[in-house]
Amino acid sequence: MGDMSETRNAFLWCMSVIYLFAFSSLYVQIPGLYGDNGILPARLVLNTEANSWQELLEGQPTLLKLTPKLGLSIQSGMDLLCLGGILISFFCMVSQRMRDVVSFTLLWMLYLSLYQVGQTFLWFQWDILLLEAGFLTIIVAPFNFQLFRSRSPPQHQHDSITMWLLKWLLFRLMFASGIVKLTSQCPTWWGLTALNHHFESQCIPTPLAWYWHQFPTWFLKLSVVATFVIEIAVPFLFFAPVRSLRVVAFYAQVLLQVLIILTGNYNFFNLLTIVLCISLLDDHVLGRRKTVRRRKSFVWSSLGFVSNVIVPVLVYGYIGYYTYILFDLKVQPDYSIQSKLTFKSSDLNRWLEWVMPYTIYVGAISLAFEIFLSILRSSVEEKGFFRKNIATIQCVLFGAVAAGLFAISLVPHTVIEGKSHRSLWPAVRQWHDRLEAFQVTNSYGLFRRMTGVGGRPEVIIEGSNTKDGTWKEYEFLYKPGDISLRPPVVAPHQPRLDWQMWFAALGNYQRNAWFVNLVYRLLNNQKEVLQLLKRNPFPGKPPKYIRATLYHYYYTSSSKKNDRYSARNWWLRKKKAEYLPVMHAEDQYLKKYVKQSGILEPPPKMTTKNYVREAITWIRNLIGQPEGFTFVMSVFGSGLVVNVLNCYLF
Repeated sequence: MGDMSETRNAFLWCMSVIYLFAFSSLYVQIPGLYGDNGILPARLVLNTEANSWQELLEGQPTLLKLTPKLGLSIQSGMDLLCLGGILISFFCMVSQRMRDVVSFTLLWMLYLSLYQVGQTFLWFQWDILLLEAGFLTIIVAPFNFQLFRSRSPPQHQHDSITMWLLKWLLFRLMFASGIVKLTSQCPTWWGLTALNHHFESQCIPTPLAWYWHQFPTWFLKLSVVATFVIEIAVPFLFFAPVRSLRVVAFYAQVLLQVLIILTGNYNFFNLLTIVLCISLLDDHVLGRRKTVRRRKSFVWSSLGFVSNVIVPVLVYGYIGYYTYILFDLKVQPDYSIQSKLTFKSSDLNRWLEWVMPYTIYVGAISLAFEIFLSILRSSVEEKGFFRKNIATIQCVLFGAVAAGLFAISLVPHTVIEGKSHRSLWPAVRQWHDRLEAFQVTNSYGLFRRMTGVGGRPEVIIEGSNTKDGTWKEYEFLYKPGDISLRPPVVAPHQPRLDWQMWFAALGNYQRNAWFVNLVYRLLNNQKEVLQLLKRNPFPGKPPKYIRATLYHYYYTSSSKKNDRYSARNWWLRKKKAEYLPVMHAEDQYLKKYVKQSGILEPPPKMTTKNYVREAITWIRNLIGQPEGFTFVMSVFGSGLVVNVLNCYLF
C-alpha cells in the first residue's frame, strides 16, 4: 500500500454521507414506528433508567436510558438522537476538520443507541454492517485538535493498518455472501436460476428491475455465475501485493453493487459496501501520489513487468479457467452462453473445509505485513528521533488493536464452516461474547435462499364499513400494490414498514406480531401510522372492519406472444389465500392481544417544563413525517451545495 491520507479522507467523507442517510431516513419514521402511538412503541422495550456507567452499558447499551434524567420521553429521546446524528454527520460531510475520532464516536454511539430499541424494524444486516463499519471508522479517523486551523489532519504511518481492518470487513462480507448462497442448498442458486426470480421477488424493485427480468434465461444464469466469481473468488485479490489486482477487485465489487443499486432499493447498504471498497485503493490510484524519482534499470523494469503484466495474466487466467471448468461454460451457435454447476454439495463442503483456514492465514499474514511496513516506514520516512519513535509506537498500538479485532472477527467469520469455527481459541470466543452487545463484529450473508419462486407474495390490507360491502385497499408508499404503478426509486431511504410487509408476506401474521398492532392502529385511524402510508381510504372516520389477503404478484411481459403481456401494467396479481381474517375494533381477540402487548398503556406524563423537550417537539412539528426519499435527498443535497461552495469560495 502507498500513501493513504487522501484515501482515508475520501472514506471518512463517504461514511459521513452514509450516516446522514441512515439518521435522516429513520427520523421521519420514528412517530409511526416507535412513537407512543406507533406500531412498536420503543418505551415498551426500555424500562431501565441508568444511574451508573455499569447500568448504562449492561444489557442494552443505549443512551436512551438517560432520557428520564433529561425529562424526555423515549420518543423524544429517539428524536433527539436522530437529530444529533443528522447534525453531526452533516457537519462531518461539509467540514474536513469535523471528521475526527470524537465525531465518529458520537455517530456510532447514537446509532447503536437507536438500534438497541429498534426491534424488528431496525434489525437488518445493513444496520449491523453500519455499526461494525462505524466502529472501525472511529479507529480510522484522526485525532484532530486543530479545528480552527487551515492545515488538514496529517497522514499517519498507521493509516494503512486501520484501513486494512475495513478491507478485512469487506472480505468477510463478500465471501460470506457468496458462500451462503451455496451452503443454503437453495435449488435456484445451484441451478443458476436465482436471477430468474430475484428481480421480481426482491423487496422493493426499481423500474429497471422489470426490464432486467425480461433478459433471456442464459444471460441471467451467466449473471449468477459472475456473481459467484465476484463474491467468492475476487475477494482474495483484496490482499494481493500487486496494486493492479486490488484495483481490478475494486472495480469488480463496485460494478456488482452499482447493478444492484440500479435494479433494487436496498437503502444505504450497497452504497456502504462501495464505501468499504475504498480500502482497496491508495493515493496512487486516486491520483495523489508522491513523485519519487527512481533510476531506471533492467532489474527494476523487469520487476515492474512481472508484477504489472505476468502476475495479473496468471491470476486472471487461473480464475477464468476454473470459472470455465466449474460452471461448464459453452458458447452455442446462436452466441448464447450456456452454464451449469459441475460440482456437488459434498465437493463444496470439502473445499470450504480446506479453504477456510487459508482465509485466516491470508488475513493474518496480510495484517502482519501491513504492521511491519508501517513500522519500517516510521523509521525511514519520519524525520527526527522524536517523530520516528512516536510513529513507531502508534504503529505498534494500532497494530495490537487491529490484531485483537481480527481475532474476535474470526468467530462470526468461521460460522459458515463448522470445523474452523469449533477450533477457535476459547479466549477469542469469550471476548467476542463480551463485545457482542456493541455489534463490533458480525456475521453476514444475504439472499441465502431465493424467495418468490412461485410468484412474489404480497399482503394487501383492506378496510370496509360492512363485512359484505365494498372493501377499499390501503396503499403503501413504495411496496407493490396497484398493478399499474411503476416501481419506485427510493434508495438510500429505507421505508422500514414497507420492508417488513415483504417479510410478513413470506410467513403469517402469528409470526409477525407487529402486524396485529398495525391493524389496530389502522382501525383507529392513528395519524402517526397512517403517515407511513401513501393513502388512507377512510380519511374522515376509521373503518369498522379490516382484513388482509395474500396475493402473488408477477411481472408482466414485454413480449406480445406471452400471456402476461401488458402495455399498461407492470404487474399481474392472483389472489392466493386469506392472510388475516376480518377484524373489527371491538374484536375480543384483538383487544386482548393489544392489551397484552402494552401499546394501550398511556405513556408517562411529562408535567415539568423542559426547554429541550419543547425544542424537540417544535422541530418535529415543523418537519412532521415527510416523504422519506424527498427528505433524505434534500438534506444530502444541502450538504453537497455547502461542499461545492467550500471548494470554490474557500
